Amino acid sequence: MDFKKIINNLKGFFIECKRVFRVTKKPTNMEFKTIVKASGLGIIVIGMIGFIISMIRQMIF
Repeated sequence: MDFKKIINNLKGFFIECKRVFRVTKKPTNMEFKTIVKASGLGIIVIGMIGFIISMIRQMIF
């Protein structure tokens, strides 16, 4: 690769980063709490599914 292509790629990357930062915003307190609750519930559900599968596997074998 030549040097100009690398510089152009980096320039494009930083332009995209600036665009993303302009579009995003800090979540409100209510949005943050909702995201935390949904994530926690998802973690619990996935953990329970894994636990149930593990228990079934132990009973079978």
